[in-house]
Amino acid sequence: MPAEVGGLAAKGDPRDSPLGNSEDEFQFLRGHLQKALAQELEKGDVAVRSTPEGLVISLREIGFFDSGSAEIRASSQAAFERLAKVLGEAPSDLRIEGHTDNVPIHNARFASNWDLSTARATTTVRLLVTNYGFDPRRLAAAGYAEYRPIANNGTAVWRALNRRVDIVVPRRSALHQPSALSPAVIGGPPLTPASSGIESRYAQDGSTSGPDQGSVKATRLRPSA
Repeated sequence: MPAEVGGLAAKGDPRDSPLGNSEDEFQFLRGHLQKALAQELEKGDVAVRSTPEGLVISLREIGFFDSGSAEIRASSQAAFERLAKVLGEAPSDLRIEGHTDNVPIHNARFASNWDLSTARATTTVRLLVTNYGFDPRRLAAAGYAEYRPIANNGTAVWRALNRRVDIVVPRRSALHQPSALSPAVIGGPPLTPASSGIESRYAQDGSTSGPDQGSVKATRLRPSA
């Protein structure tokens, strides 16, 4: 079971849900997100995909978090602000999910990947509420550690895809039932480096420190030695 905080609203007529009730609405939102985050999508800092559960916006560690930290980088605040503006104009319930790779972490703040993934999710929720005025009743936070990967953890590039915070805009049917699907199922086949947009950035980075280790402060993907 994930570590969770809060929950999605499950009251009233689901037809009253303002967003995520039709494929047209998802495509409309997706188009706005792709326009607002075009630069981040091109660099591979962000990914947007549709799943049976809903629309998933992945904020990858490489673009938004230092290794072993739950705080969104100051350099990524402008991108996060653009994202928050789009989501704020389309007031659906949102589920914020923290995910890591399978490399254990243990630093002064986080004893495990459960702690790190949950902290990243709740930090994102707090930012939406305190800085951008989101209604807390719209939001839920969950940490899944390394147990819902979207790519094989066999290489440093693929592990980087798994280190992410997902913002899920659920479909109407998903508002009233917990997810029993792994991301590998709901998101299709595991992603490959070529489809992720970060392979070239990995190749250009000559640093050699382990991913998701608290003793390392990484501003870009750092492969294992």
